[in-house]
Amino acid sequence: MKIYKSFEFFRPDNEEGLKIRRQCASAALNDVRQYLTEQGGQVAVFDATNTTRERRETIIQFAEQNGFKVFFVESVCEDPDVIQENIVQVKLGSPDYTNCNTEEAVEDFMKRIKCYENSYETLDEVLDRDLSYIKIMDVGQRYLVNRVLDHIQSRIVYYLMNIHITPRSIYLCRHGESELNVKGRIGGDSGLTPRGKEFGKKLSQFIKSQGISDLKVWTSQMKRTIQTAEALSVPYEQWKVLNEIDAGVCEEMMYEEIQDNYPLEFALRDQDKYRYRYPKGESYEDLVQRLEPVIMELERQENVLVICHQAVMRCLLAYFLDKTAEELPYLKCPLHTVLKLTPVAYGGVHLLKCGCSQHTPRKTRGGYNIIPHTQYNWPIFAVYVHKRVGAQVPNVTSSNTLEICFSAVHSDGHVFVSNGTKY
Repeated sequence: MKIYKSFEFFRPDNEEGLKIRRQCASAALNDVRQYLTEQGGQVAVFDATNTTRERRETIIQFAEQNGFKVFFVESVCEDPDVIQENIVQVKLGSPDYTNCNTEEAVEDFMKRIKCYENSYETLDEVLDRDLSYIKIMDVGQRYLVNRVLDHIQSRIVYYLMNIHITPRSIYLCRHGESELNVKGRIGGDSGLTPRGKEFGKKLSQFIKSQGISDLKVWTSQMKRTIQTAEALSVPYEQWKVLNEIDAGVCEEMMYEEIQDNYPLEFALRDQDKYRYRYPKGESYEDLVQRLEPVIMELERQENVLVICHQAVMRCLLAYFLDKTAEELPYLKCPLHTVLKLTPVAYGGVHLLKCGCSQHTPRKTRGGYNIIPHTQYNWPIFAVYVHKRVGAQVPNVTSSNTLEICFSAVHSDGHVFVSNGTKY
C-alpha cells in the first residue's frame, strides 16, 4: 500500500503522518535488533532522517538496552546546485515519485526539505561531543569526525570518505585466453593465445565505442592482463594486488593432477572453497583482504576498466553485488566477457551480453562481434554484461549470478550505524 502522497505527510503538525513515521521507525529498529542478535548480523544501517535530538536519543537508548554501539552519519548540504542535482539523480527514481513528472517531484521534495528544516537539529560539536559520528558537508567537500571508538567505526569513516555520487561506470573483465587456459592448468604467468589477442582487439573497439574520455585502465602485474591491456593502446596502471590467487604448490597444475597428487587438499577445497588455502598459497578469504585497497580506490574513482583474473573478478563482483562468502567462489566470470557496473539510486540492472569466442572442446565456437543482447532490471545499480556471440545466454534470475544489491559497509563487528541527513 502506498502511503506517501505529498510533502504534507512530513509536516510537523501532521499528527497522523507523525504517528505512521514513528511506527515505521519502531518496526525498523525491531528489525535491527533481530538482525544483530538473532541472525548473526554485524553492522546494521538504520536509514532514516533522524533530524531531531529527541529521535537520536531514542536510538541511543535502544542501542544501550541491546548492547549495540552507535555511530551517526550526518550529511549536510547547503549548496543549492548540489541539492538540485541530488534530487534529480536520486530522489526522482524513488518509489515516492513513481508516475510523477520531474517538475512536480522536484517541487514536492523541496517542500519536504522545508518541513524538515523547521525541526532540524544538527549534530553539535559541544552538545554532542560524547557521541561517535561523522558529518559530511556538501557531498564530501569537508568532513567532521568525532569520537571514533574502534576499528569498525574507523573503517566506516574510511569508506564514507572514499565514496562519491558522481555518475560513473566500472568495467570488469578477465584477460584474454591464455596458453595455460587452453591446457586446463591453473595459475602461472603465461601469455595470450591468438584468440586471447583477438579479444584484446575487440575489447579495444568496444571501449572506444563507449566514448569515455577519462577512462582509467588497471591490470595485474601478470603477462596475460598486461598483453590484453596493450591492445587498447591507452595508458594503464599495473596493480600487484590484482594478481590472480596464489595456488601455491598447485600452480600450473590441472585439477585432475591436484586430485591425484593432493587428494586431501582437493577434498578440503570442495568442502569450503572460500576459506580453503592452497599449501604455500592463498584462500579466497586472503584474496578479499588483499583486494581491499583496490576496492576503496574503485569507490574513489569515476570510470575504470579493470582487466584481472577469475578469482579476483569474483571478489570484486561479490563486493559490488553484495554476495556472501559462500556464493563468492562460484560467481560466473567467463573469459571474453565484460561487465559494466553503473551505480544508480533506485535504478536497474541491465545485462547486455556479447563478446569473443574462447577455448572450448566443442568444434563450434562463437564469433567476435561485440553487440547488445538483452536487458534486465533490478534496484540499486546497473550491470551490463558483454559476452561472446553464438553462446546461449541463460535467463538471469534472483537465484543465479547477478542478484543485485549495492553494498554499503563491509565490516566485522557489532556496530549500529544510524543515518541523519539535511539537504
